[in-house]
Amino acid sequence: MLKQNLVLIGNGMAGVRTLEELLKLNSDLYNITVFGEEPYGNYNRIMLSPVLASEKTVEEIMLNDEQWYIDNNITLHKGKRVTEIQRGNQQVVTDCGIRVPYDRLIIATGSTPFMLPLPGADKEGVIGFRDIKDVNTMMDATKNFKKAVVIGGGLLGLEAANGLMKQGMDVSVVHLGDSLMDRQLDEPASEMLRLSLEERGMKFLMKHSSSEVLGDERVTGLRFNDDTEVEADLLVMAVGIKPNFELAKSAGLYCERGIVVNDTMQSYDPKIYAVGECVQHRGIAYGLVAPLWDQAKVCANHLACYGIARYEGTVTSTKLKVTGIELFSAGDFVGNESTEEIVFKDEASGTYKKIVLEDDKIKGAVMYGDTVDGSWYFQM
Repeated sequence: MLKQNLVLIGNGMAGVRTLEELLKLNSDLYNITVFGEEPYGNYNRIMLSPVLASEKTVEEIMLNDEQWYIDNNITLHKGKRVTEIQRGNQQVVTDCGIRVPYDRLIIATGSTPFMLPLPGADKEGVIGFRDIKDVNTMMDATKNFKKAVVIGGGLLGLEAANGLMKQGMDVSVVHLGDSLMDRQLDEPASEMLRLSLEERGMKFLMKHSSSEVLGDERVTGLRFNDDTEVEADLLVMAVGIKPNFELAKSAGLYCERGIVVNDTMQSYDPKIYAVGECVQHRGIAYGLVAPLWDQAKVCANHLACYGIARYEGTVTSTKLKVTGIELFSAGDFVGNESTEEIVFKDEASGTYKKIVLEDDKIKGAVMYGDTVDGSWYFQM
């Protein structure tokens, strides 16, 4: 049987996981070509923080090295950016003129870090925290500079701050709100986290709104709306991510907050699928790993011509380890006037648990320090 051509744009976790699932189901259907903008195989982006903290090497976070592509007869184009999808001709075109035809196309372009549009944000030493290049830039900075500022008190910002501290830098975290990780933790858990991190040497500037990046060619500091300033030789913006769907949009695919897909992960062009953080499904764009894995399975099932599986969304929970501290949250852990709360707090042991109940059912949970029961509560 003549093989069809399958092209994957994006060599990240979601896209390559789709290929892994497809190869399990049927490894003989397609000639597979992969385009990735980075000069690496497929690596675990979640593990960039341990690389920054010198707890792991880049080699240790590789999920699929180059030999894997060779072993599975997959053509990998590293460091190549697809600039055009020609839907009429059914081919993709790269920035260096490579043209590859497709019968089926997967777009897995992921997301990009949101960079605050501050005056001076284009200065040297101002970066995001999204890929190996960013980690290398930060590691280089630690050899020559001492003061780092991280904008963003979410998971990514705290992990970046911890890694820079472990490299010997004096680190301040700037956060617009008054609670760290406010999407994953309630106020008591957030306060325990802040106190614990302060004991380790991390500094915090809470309820601070940034107005300008200071310096000539390189950043020297950050000014706030109240005209106060903080020194900085390195400024890391970790304020969130946004789905990267510009390529799909330029090809005329329907996009809203991401590439709009149906329950089989197909775009409005049935020959083009999309998975991962670039996708919007039933109005939701996901940034966690579990939904990406679910999407990959469904997409692979459909590409393998089974066409049975449907993606109906993912109920998410978050289990994290921030600088060695265990955290868990799921559902509505804030509650309202119609809910009840069961709270356990032991500051001496650094443990906090809250279960939110409504009509005798668990509606949400948040845990700090001891999360061993988290998955049980999530199932409940």
